[in-house]
Amino acid sequence: MTADRTLLSCGEHAVLVEVSGLDEVLAFTQAVREAVSAGVPELTDVIDIVPAAATVLVVVKDEAPIAPVRHALAALPVAASDETRTSDEVIEIPVHYDGPDLAEVARLTELSAAEIIAAHIGSDWRVAFCGFAPGFAYLSGGDRRLAVPRRSQPRTSVPSGSVALAGEFSAIYPRSSPGGWQLIGHTDTVVFDVAREPPALLQPGLAVRFVEVSGASDGG
Repeated sequence: MTADRTLLSCGEHAVLVEVSGLDEVLAFTQAVREAVSAGVPELTDVIDIVPAAATVLVVVKDEAPIAPVRHALAALPVAASDETRTSDEVIEIPVHYDGPDLAEVARLTELSAAEIIAAHIGSDWRVAFCGFAPGFAYLSGGDRRLAVPRRSQPRTSVPSGSVALAGEFSAIYPRSSPGGWQLIGHTDTVVFDVAREPPALLQPGLAVRFVEVSGASDGG
């Protein structure tokens, strides 16, 4: 345990690391990945690193002792969040900004539709973590003016490819599902495909750039 890091046991083969917020999650996740890649002895048995909103789950092989891993994670130096760069790869997502909640987002933010689109495509989005459904990536780094609450009444079905906002995040629905995010557009890009390796297009750490497109598409 450190002033900004708490380590909790998660079964016999994982450690759940609690940190103070999303910036710290990104920085700590990067630090663990770099330590594993560098061959830090205590972390050579790490097989998975799973970031979330305020935690990072570190999983090791079944036969690996957990005590050295806990010690290494507790002492691991982490760069300041503004020095974090998890990946140079940028995924471009073409978006038709025709979402049914675009007018509501305009009302909530006091921005015009054109200003919302400009802020969305002009933001430095990055995959912070994945959850909710396979391939559903929580994208952080957006223009603060785009922070909006979830819908008071969730939809029973959100179309696959819907581009949405909720809180400080943006996301793309990988498949049709219930959901309460504000829908501002849609993309024809397939973000989750079981026949692809890996199936999820958007992996934690990747940068995402939204690009406005116009005209007809197969989406809804």
